[in-house]
Amino acid sequence: MKKTLSLTTMFTGALLAFGASAADAPKELNLGILGGQNATQQIGDNQCVKDFFDKELSVDTKLRNSSDYSGVIQGLLGGKVDLVLSMSPSSYASVYINDPKAVDIVGIAVDDTDQSRGYHSVVVVKADSPYQKLEDLKGKAFGFADPDSTSGYLIPNQSFQKMFGGNIDNKYNNAFSSVTFSGGHEQDVLGVLNGQFEGAVTWASMIGDYNTGYTSGAFTRMIRMDHPDLMKQIRIIWQSPLIPNGPILVSNKLPADFKQRVITAIKKLDTDNHSCFIKAMGGTQHIGPATIADYQTIIDMKRALTKDGR
Repeated sequence: MKKTLSLTTMFTGALLAFGASAADAPKELNLGILGGQNATQQIGDNQCVKDFFDKELSVDTKLRNSSDYSGVIQGLLGGKVDLVLSMSPSSYASVYINDPKAVDIVGIAVDDTDQSRGYHSVVVVKADSPYQKLEDLKGKAFGFADPDSTSGYLIPNQSFQKMFGGNIDNKYNNAFSSVTFSGGHEQDVLGVLNGQFEGAVTWASMIGDYNTGYTSGAFTRMIRMDHPDLMKQIRIIWQSPLIPNGPILVSNKLPADFKQRVITAIKKLDTDNHSCFIKAMGGTQHIGPATIADYQTIIDMKRALTKDGR
């Protein structure tokens, strides 16, 4: 009798716990999308992600497309963004520096082609320009992407300081006539094409076919959108050392059980609907294991930059 009562009590408790868990599960999921690319294209590229999560998690997935990187950073810190599939390492560093417990790393983007886990910042100029190396841009207008972009500012900023001295405030000892934040990678490339900048930074995997914009990066997104001849119009004159690919993040502000379901759904998206996953990621990539250690160098660089006020 006591054993039967005990089992009944346990079963009832489990049902109550399940009911409480189901009741706690959010009905809305907020997917953060970094700015710096064509907003219409980005939302379109993530529509299949919304459809997948809506069905898998019984939620209404909201696509939170921000005009700049800061919007997603603040969204993660403030609980307004629940996950990000393609996060800038520098932006992740900003989140971590402000609150080390704000998010968990689900994984890192890994290239399908050669299993590489990184990408490069590159400087582009017009193909018909005379500029062949970075030093040729002395006295010319230069474009950065976003202050929270890794390849669009953090890494080239450090490299330019070593090459030219100074910092962004004095245009790296006046190596450039002007230094401007365009707002994003696409804007940087367009700025070069329309003559706003003689040179600007963007990002690319530097893996695969040059003519298709490589396996991932700003070029391949723009080619797919409305610039089929882009790679004939530009020339790459500088590339950075390897930068770790961005982390896939989930907010720790989600209820624990639901957060685990979101993590499972993200991994299932990668395996069960890989074409959708790579569309959202902007390249042929899958999820690989990662920890904070993979981004410690970026975190240290971002902390030093923040400390310097530049």
